[in-house]
Amino acid sequence: MTGKTHLVGGVASCMALASVTTYDPTLLALSGAVGGLLPDICHGGSKIGRKAPVLSKVINVVFGHRTITHSLLFLLFAWILLDAFVPIKSISVGVLVGMISHLILDVATKNGIKLLYPLNITVRLPITTRTGGAVEHIVLIALTLFIVYSVQDIYI
Repeated sequence: MTGKTHLVGGVASCMALASVTTYDPTLLALSGAVGGLLPDICHGGSKIGRKAPVLSKVINVVFGHRTITHSLLFLLFAWILLDAFVPIKSISVGVLVGMISHLILDVATKNGIKLLYPLNITVRLPITTRTGGAVEHIVLIALTLFIVYSVQDIYI
């Protein structure tokens, strides 16, 4: 999936969570956008990879793309760091939910992800789509419409 779909997916996931919890919806949405982009730090051409090119290059050289940063191990590592250093739960939960949405979206692509890294097992859905293809555009539109609906439901 492309960066815009991951960003919108992170926000949409957090808006869904905001509708059933007491977490601050604005903080959830903003942190969900960051979390939605974070796993692609391993790719220098990604939205987040371009913001931190040195870190992105190091991660890519050491681990490759869609390996450790697209795994349960990375989610656990992020959870531990967020719990230790971010005192506002709406932010830490939003980042984690955004990251999870990223993994779910990438599991729907032909390349899949190494969810169980360091095991070299590729996880993908039985039916996949091409990154940047028509199906992704439909998903992006659906997620965007969900956000618009959620904003009305939460804020109005």
